[in-house]
Amino acid sequence: MEHVLMLLCSLLLSCTKDVSSNNLVLPDTTVVYTMPEESGPHEGTWLQWPHEYQYGKAYRNRLDATWVAMTRELVQGEKVHIIAYDETERERITALLTEEKISLSNIDFKIYPTDDVWVRDNGPIYVKDKDGKLFIEDWGFNGWGRKAAYDNCNAIPSKIAADQQIQKIELNNVMVNEGGSVEIDGKGVLMACKSSILNKNRNPGMTQQQAEDIFTKYLGIKKIVWLDGKAGLDITDMHIDGFARFANASTIITMNDDDLNYWQVPAGDIKKLYAATNSESVAYKFIKVPLTQNDVITTYGKNLGKASYINYYIANNSVLVPNYNDPNDAVANNIIQQLYPGKKVVGIDCRNLFANGGMVHCVTQQQPS
Repeated sequence: MEHVLMLLCSLLLSCTKDVSSNNLVLPDTTVVYTMPEESGPHEGTWLQWPHEYQYGKAYRNRLDATWVAMTRELVQGEKVHIIAYDETERERITALLTEEKISLSNIDFKIYPTDDVWVRDNGPIYVKDKDGKLFIEDWGFNGWGRKAAYDNCNAIPSKIAADQQIQKIELNNVMVNEGGSVEIDGKGVLMACKSSILNKNRNPGMTQQQAEDIFTKYLGIKKIVWLDGKAGLDITDMHIDGFARFANASTIITMNDDDLNYWQVPAGDIKKLYAATNSESVAYKFIKVPLTQNDVITTYGKNLGKASYINYYIANNSVLVPNYNDPNDAVANNIIQQLYPGKKVVGIDCRNLFANGGMVHCVTQQQPS
């Protein structure tokens, strides 16, 4: 009994508090799997191609060009796993790519029905164990709190695991967790908004400590940077990857105060974000990218207000940055290019995609090497 008490005391002491940022530092002993950081080497990138079966042909046709542009860049540095709704869609997508003279040699098609395009949120999360073995985590996905159809998309990780013969970790009954809800720095720190995780429409009754324990075990997290977020603002209940990302292990890329206010990030969260420190309690360096200079207008004339450049995707050879036919496209691209000197920054027209609530990062998912 005395030995058990001493062990408990040791664990409690190892779970220290970083007072400067009010973030819990968790003990290493509970880590089972670790999620590789996005900028690490990829085997490939997953895309769920837009189709007509949920929201109609106009929806699909307005988005095709963005998927073609992403594919054109991605195939130059890695495999592109394209999820097509059915065989008819695969043929249609193949014709689109062929017309644009994009080689199919680095493209792998999977025929799975989907509800929508947001593979970051519903797709597989690849993790490794301490021996470097690759696993697929199948977290719960319920359409951002049952706001949209989700049954097809929720089945995607399981189908990919079976096709790739990669062992699946079943988490559907453990936590609803969208990939866009969490950012990791690759050194044991996770950043997230409570509004999109500790929400009764995702994980009713789940405590903050329970969420922290789950993230530690399944993503390799030692420390959490919690922001409150704002539920009900958009369909995601404020995903972190729209306004703050880990550019690398020592840098957070975000916006200035005025732009974060425009994005409706709570004032308290802005202070917490700027005060964030890493797992060694060292302050992050901050890079701030402006919103668009003007309101974004879709190709079909809809005014969307100003848009963010933070939702970019780091591929093997390139960084795909959302662009909006705006003067600040060049400004944002240049700032982000300086962060990734070994990669080519490529602007991807996201005007029509932004009308549906997301940008490049939301519709891509990396598969690590």
